[in-house]
Amino acid sequence: MKTDLPKLPLLLKPFFLSLFLFLSFLAFFSLQAPFTKTTTETTPEQLPSDLEIRPGYSSYEAYLQRQLNKTLNPKLRQIWTTRDWDRKVRVFSEFFENLKQRELLSNGSKSLCIGARVGQEVAALKRGDFHHQPFDDETFDFEFSNVFDHALYPRKFVGEIERTLKHGGICVLHVLLSRRADKYSANDLYSVKPLIKLFKNSEVVEVRRVDGFGLDTEVVFRKKL
Repeated sequence: MKTDLPKLPLLLKPFFLSLFLFLSFLAFFSLQAPFTKTTTETTPEQLPSDLEIRPGYSSYEAYLQRQLNKTLNPKLRQIWTTRDWDRKVRVFSEFFENLKQRELLSNGSKSLCIGARVGQEVAALKRGDFHHQPFDDETFDFEFSNVFDHALYPRKFVGEIERTLKHGGICVLHVLLSRRADKYSANDLYSVKPLIKLFKNSEVVEVRRVDGFGLDTEVVFRKKL
């Protein structure tokens, strides 16, 4: 189901004419039909060093509920949809324009934004789970996410990106390395090395410092041809 949002600046429109994935366990989970995933246990993944899953999740449903609690938090939603809205649209516009200038994104890119809670990054939303994307293999030219820290299963998160990304396609992640992320995060990342190991079918294009709403590092991958 698509939900149209207020018009974004013209700068973003060419990038996001296709469907986008709203994957942060958003409010639609409580407003639409129940999500059918039946996982009842969280099984720890074997992960590279410098990447740790936070303890305390008794089941996958408990993990989803914690993410939903953040999405539905009235105080946070008030901030996200009022004073934060224009500022974030402006900053994301600058990020994407910069990617375009670096020839990592084009006007014709079929693009996916993973984890857009209220949608400043995108023009259309689709309900889903970023551990199990509801898209076919090799669908997108470009994928962007700033919610890697919310992934309970980082291998599945990355695996779904590589599955749905076309060969030669670009993935851009904004992550936090300098300190622990917020209380709703499911993992803590201490270097880019685990990401490089997880992206088995992609090559690192660039790593640079950014100031992205509490996230300090941009990592760019290109899926191998």
